[in-house]
Amino acid sequence: MFSIVTGGAGFIGSNLVDALVKKGDRILVIDNLSAGNTDNISEHIKSGKVEFLQADLLSNGWEENFSGADRVYHIAADPDVRASAGIPESVYQRNVTATINVLEAMRKNNVKEIVFTSTSTVYGEAEVIPTPENYSPMIPISIYAGTKLACEAMISSYAYTFGMKAWVFRFANIIGKRSNHGVIWDFVHKLKENPKVLEILGDGKQSKSYFSVEACVDAVLFATENSDETFNFFNIGSEDWISVKELAEIVVCESGLEDVEFRYTGGDRGWVGDVPKMQLGVDKLKNLGWKPATNSKESVRSAVKTLLLEMEN
Repeated sequence: MFSIVTGGAGFIGSNLVDALVKKGDRILVIDNLSAGNTDNISEHIKSGKVEFLQADLLSNGWEENFSGADRVYHIAADPDVRASAGIPESVYQRNVTATINVLEAMRKNNVKEIVFTSTSTVYGEAEVIPTPENYSPMIPISIYAGTKLACEAMISSYAYTFGMKAWVFRFANIIGKRSNHGVIWDFVHKLKENPKVLEILGDGKQSKSYFSVEACVDAVLFATENSDETFNFFNIGSEDWISVKELAEIVVCESGLEDVEFRYTGGDRGWVGDVPKMQLGVDKLKNLGWKPATNSKESVRSAVKTLLLEMEN
């Protein structure tokens, strides 16, 4: 299979590329390197198993590379939920306009399959937890979430209008190897600067689901192999959650620190657009035969260990 991975040099994208290489796909990675790094996929590039094209999906000239492709894994996006409130137009362009550009490139080059990484935040502050895929109404409370929901709508409309097939995945907090943002990254770096005090946004009671990137990629590939609708959509995450305070305690422990003072900024959410309580229902995917390979605490502990090793190297 000839697979294109947009954002394939980034966190989730590069882990997906690892799995696709093992699967034997011919792979083209398109990435503007605003958040990604070719070091993440350098071994695959050197081996000739991955072709790399540095290009911005908001520019022109990359579209012709879609010719002959079987599937597009559209991972490229501005992933920073917290920062999206400060740059709404930019986030819209990078997420929605870029997605439409990808869909147009698919339409013009007769590419029939797209896999898209969405987010749990499209549900907003759901009243049903764990939140199933058929929950409504979806009321996003962050700019980032709004752009992802808009992307889902456009992908669905293109799939039905132009005879494509789509898989959309709403992720919990995905963490692990090569991550370069998020709460774990923040905590580890804050403690490197000051091992005595850790600032925690909000009241520390925010509780969310965390899931390792390797398990997430496995779930994505499992779903694409075991579902065949025009528009397939699934939640991916663990079947539990932990609080931010518990997460901070794990970071402190794995960092080998003691007597760290936690200082809370206050309020029930960490920032504008933060969803304080999130856990996804994953029964739809489980009904296909999938089972979560890890839980939130295991994922967090593993991610912290991995980040600390990456920082040492």
